[in-house]
Amino acid sequence: MKKEGEIHKKEKNYPQRLREIPDAPSVLHYKGIFQENLFKNTLAVVGSRRMTSYGKRVTEYIVKELALSGITIVSGFMYGIDATAHNAALSVRGKTVAVLPCGVNIIHPAHQEKLYKEIVESGLILSEYEDNFPPDKWTYPRRNRIVVGLSLATLVVEAAKKSGSLISAEITKKYKRKLFAVPGPIFNKTSEGTNSLIKEGATPVTSPEDILSFFQKNGSLGKKGKKKDIFLKKLGEKEKKVLKILKKEPQEADEIIKESGFSTSEINTILSTLEIEGFLKKEGRRYYILRY
Repeated sequence: MKKEGEIHKKEKNYPQRLREIPDAPSVLHYKGIFQENLFKNTLAVVGSRRMTSYGKRVTEYIVKELALSGITIVSGFMYGIDATAHNAALSVRGKTVAVLPCGVNIIHPAHQEKLYKEIVESGLILSEYEDNFPPDKWTYPRRNRIVVGLSLATLVVEAAKKSGSLISAEITKKYKRKLFAVPGPIFNKTSEGTNSLIKEGATPVTSPEDILSFFQKNGSLGKKGKKKDIFLKKLGEKEKKVLKILKKEPQEADEIIKESGFSTSEINTILSTLEIEGFLKKEGRRYYILRY
C-alpha cells in the first residue's frame, strides 16, 4: 500500500467530516497509510505544551482506553499533551493521526523523530502543506482547524487562560462539534482554561466512559466494548487486586503491602510487572494507575 501521497477534496476518499468545514483544505499531503476507516470515529486531543504530571497521567489513561475501543486519536504532534496522546494510542496498537503545521517531510519538533517514524509506520501524518514547507506563526491556528475538522469531538486536557488549545475549543464550537474538557486543580494555571470551558458548557470528563458513551450514540462505534487488551488478559488475581487498590488513589509500595496483605517480595514483583506492561507509572515514591 502507498506510504505517501496526496488526497484532493474532490476525491471520494477525502475525509467527509473535514469536507464539511468552511475553508477545508483543497488537498491533504500525507505519509503513512491513508485508509478511510481511520476517520470513522475520530477524537481530537489537545492541551498544553507545558504539560503537568497530572495532565500526562490523565491523557495516557483516557487515550489508551479510547484507542483500545477503536477510536482514532487526532492531534497536532507538538510536545506535551499532543505527543503524549499519539504515544498513548500507539502503545496499545491503536490508531492515530498527526496534523503538522508544516510540510509532511519536516519533523517538527525535530526531537520527536522516533514518534514521527512510528506514526508513519502504523498511523498517518497529514498536512495541507507539501514537502518542506516551513512552520510559521500563522500555520499553527490553521493546523488546528484540520485537527478539529477531522474529528467528531474534541477533548481539551490542560489549557492556560490564553493558549492554542482554547483556539481549538472555539473552533470546535464554531463547527458545532462536541467539546469535552478535563477538570483540574483550581490552583493550577494549566487548568484555568479547561475549568472555564466546563463553566461555559463543555462536558467534563472524569473517565474514558464519558467519551465512549458519546461515540456509541453519535458515531459508528458499536456497543461491544473495547477490543481485548492482550496484556490485561495475562494478569493474575494478585495483579488485579493491586490495580484495584491503586484505582482508588496513588500509593507508595509500603501502603500497598499493608492494604493487600502481600509480602514485600510479591509486591515488588507485581509492581515491576505492571509498570513494564504500562499499567502503572512511578513518580517519586508513589505508584499511579495508567489504565485498567
